[in-house]
Amino acid sequence: MGAKTTDQKVTWLKSEIASLGSILVAFSGGVDSTYLLKICYDTLNPVGGRLLGVTANSSTYPARELGEAIELASHIGIEHKIINSEELNIAGYSENPVNRCYHCKNELFNKLTLLAQDEGITAVVDGSNAEDLTDYRPGSEAAREHSVRSLLQEAGLTKEEIRNQSRNLGLPTWNKPAFACLASRFPYGENITAEKLQMVDEAEQFLRDLGFGQHRVRHHGGIARIELTADDITKAVQTEMAQLIYKEFQKIGFIYIAVDLLGYRAGSLNEALSTLTSS
Repeated sequence: MGAKTTDQKVTWLKSEIASLGSILVAFSGGVDSTYLLKICYDTLNPVGGRLLGVTANSSTYPARELGEAIELASHIGIEHKIINSEELNIAGYSENPVNRCYHCKNELFNKLTLLAQDEGITAVVDGSNAEDLTDYRPGSEAAREHSVRSLLQEAGLTKEEIRNQSRNLGLPTWNKPAFACLASRFPYGENITAEKLQMVDEAEQFLRDLGFGQHRVRHHGGIARIELTADDITKAVQTEMAQLIYKEFQKIGFIYIAVDLLGYRAGSLNEALSTLTSS
């Protein structure tokens, strides 16, 4: 049997959503969870099913992302709750071990499953997609432990398919740059603090205000390693722009500022895992 088409994947997804009847979506406001929320709404609302979107606020989640999540939930028309889930309070999290994401997701999914029980909701789902299976994702273990389902992943939907489907549905997130929590900007083993998270947030917001698209500011002690798309690398290294970025990043607290020649790539800090695990 050949590979499934996008339409077949979406048909399965809608059928599975309908069979669950009531769903709590872990909603970050990103491309994947927004699409999932919309599909759940379109499937459950006409038949009187229950849908709840829940966004976790913390120091690793920028205020702008929270604001966008609130606007998107209102745009779609779903019931939306905001809970606090402060990762820095989790024992061992700040030390940034290689399984840091597990600790974060374990706390989050524990809170979401308890909330679902209180609300009488059948299933808790997250927005992981099929491509997440190809990267190191310790949070997926926490999902399994708490019986949190990744319906987009189960359907086999890729990021590109989700973006295309989002555009067809008129969702403003269809071309939104990929985002991961700010803790992902730190090499494993480097201590994470609220101050460092603020530095990264301010630096990335500055690049966004300058018109840069997909980007990351990786925090390596006093060094900011900037990941950009190929076109934006050319833009960033122009003398006037480079000086502007350098001066602002130094104000933020970085000593040295570097542009990564390989450019933006999701999960680039996982490239060092083979060295860490073999040492």
